[in-house]
Amino acid sequence: MTTSTAPPERHALPPLARLAVVLLLLFTFLLGVKGMGEGFQLFGNDLLETFFSATENPFIGLIVGLLATTIMQSSSVTTSMVVALVAAPDNPLPLANAVPMIMGANIGTTVTSTIVSLGHIGRRDEFGRAFPVAVCHDFFNYIAVVVLLPIELMTGYMRHTAVALASLVEGTGGITYESPIKGALGGVIDPIAALGMSLFQGPLGQATFLVAVSGALIFVSLYLLVRVMRAAAHGRVEVMVTNLFGSNALLAMLVGAVVTVMVQSSSITTSLLVPLAAAGVLRLEQAFPVTLGANIGTTVTAFLAALAVSGPNASVGLEIALVHLLFNLTGILLVYPVGAIRRIPLRLAVATSHIALRSRSLVIVWIAGVFYGIPAVVLLVSRWLR
Repeated sequence: MTTSTAPPERHALPPLARLAVVLLLLFTFLLGVKGMGEGFQLFGNDLLETFFSATENPFIGLIVGLLATTIMQSSSVTTSMVVALVAAPDNPLPLANAVPMIMGANIGTTVTSTIVSLGHIGRRDEFGRAFPVAVCHDFFNYIAVVVLLPIELMTGYMRHTAVALASLVEGTGGITYESPIKGALGGVIDPIAALGMSLFQGPLGQATFLVAVSGALIFVSLYLLVRVMRAAAHGRVEVMVTNLFGSNALLAMLVGAVVTVMVQSSSITTSLLVPLAAAGVLRLEQAFPVTLGANIGTTVTAFLAALAVSGPNASVGLEIALVHLLFNLTGILLVYPVGAIRRIPLRLAVATSHIALRSRSLVIVWIAGVFYGIPAVVLLVSRWLR
């Protein structure tokens, strides 16, 4: 008689070791955020003013956030860098310039699940179920930006609300907002900055070195953190999501938020939904609230990044993290409560999938158009209107 046993997970870490690795990667991530801010400080006024003047055009800021996220395949990296820029001790990126960049990052992060759906393109029925689940995220984020960006430009409501909320923390009991781990971060970043000074003579070379090293620390730490957390949570995540498909929308959003916080990536959460939809386990209407919850969960990364900054502009890092949260919450309140509005991104996703099924090559055109074509048109129009 033979018995079948599941093969042991290769390279599995004991729980305490996994916790230690996660804490080390979080520290490395925060180190990269702090170094990024200090590195941009070294570039000097002229270069920073050129960049800031470019992002004074909100459409360019939107495109910067979108393209950066599609290139790095992570809105977490983009938002972390934005936090570092707005909280830089000297010559910080103005908060108003950073808001469209955050919105662009929200659009850019949807490219991953859209690409994942291409894995089912050779099987018509699977692709017909998977593609709408992937692109409903695209439509939701575009609708949110199209509606909320003009409102923000006219009223600044998210920016003003974030400043007010951050001031509650900053002014409580006369305590100024300070990162609890800034001393440890400074003790590590200072030798890295000193190494840059020994390798390069001018401030431009030193700044480039520090920004490059810090960017690598952010990217690698988030990548490894996602791998470690996914290995620990993948099985539990699938069970959790599957068991709650028939539950109410608020609970489904909570699942999406919790899963995203666990794996530190909304792309993983939304990409997990695609094969489940392809298999017929998940309907589009069930996947949509989980996707919206993932949008909320991904804002935690910006709050973590805000812990790494210190100095006179530290509270601005918290403010842009709050803007990210407010944008996603407002988008959900705008789209989801009213059934007629909620069905708009779902119907657009289904209609797009019908077109894609007629010609699979149009899927590639869709990805290129949504994530690169539309930004190019917006950029050209904004320059023409100047």
